[in-house]
Amino acid sequence: MHLDALPDSARTGDGPMDLDAVRDVSRAISAAHLFIYLVPETAEEAAELGVTDRGPTYLAFRSAAMGAVPWQVTLAAFYNFSPRAARAMASVWDAAPPERWQAARFLAAGRAMRRVGVHLIDDHLAEARSLIDPVVAGANYAGKVLAAANASVVLPPDPLVALWQQITVAREWRGDAHLVVLADNGLGPCDCLVLHTATGRLPTALARATRRWNDEEWSAATARLVARGWLDSHGVVTDAGSAARERIEVETDRHCAALWAPIGNAGARRFASLIAPITHAFTSAGTFQAVRG
Repeated sequence: MHLDALPDSARTGDGPMDLDAVRDVSRAISAAHLFIYLVPETAEEAAELGVTDRGPTYLAFRSAAMGAVPWQVTLAAFYNFSPRAARAMASVWDAAPPERWQAARFLAAGRAMRRVGVHLIDDHLAEARSLIDPVVAGANYAGKVLAAANASVVLPPDPLVALWQQITVAREWRGDAHLVVLADNGLGPCDCLVLHTATGRLPTALARATRRWNDEEWSAATARLVARGWLDSHGVVTDAGSAARERIEVETDRHCAALWAPIGNAGARRFASLIAPITHAFTSAGTFQAVRG
């Protein structure tokens, strides 16, 4: 169920959204989506398409839903990557068209989830879909480029992968909203990444290797954050910087309240619990160690 139909059975929710419920379900969908960028199956499927470089592989898989757009469009949609990182994907559509990248992504997701033992009983899978489908179908996609692109993708026949794709739509919707908040707060592409790493939410080495900001650019962004009082002279996040980062998250939560309104607070929390086995299985397999320092 995608952009063209909101089912008659869609819930109206249970009153105004609680931002704690929005944060809880947002964390759940982010965690359940994340494995695709870390598992070996992704690299294996990319190699089958003729691309072995990790950077272009990430960019191609994540932007495939948008079609064969120029690298500049991917750069705009992804926000915190440097132009040199996005430029490196310029030839990926020559290796294979976007629809093959999308199909390979689904294959990687399904293979990985079964390798680590993700298991949702049929009743829980059906319940999860009954909750996320109205969210995806009823969302306002204005200005939500990656979310809208993913919502337009035909769901695969594999029920578990289809659920994961619906999770991906919701994850990208929040990401698209987050970029608006970052821009509103005057945090440019490199600045937001420096602040993110300073708070300990992403290892600096991983961020630098994947986003490819050079030393001069990283230092300039750090200096701007020091001037704002968000980092100290050693590049350590200050109380003001931590408060600013949390304020940005709260503002993003406010944007996302409308996304989850069709199923309300109880529905959002229930969905978070239903998809938790995905995260638990990959955590047990050690998949997330690379992004947790």
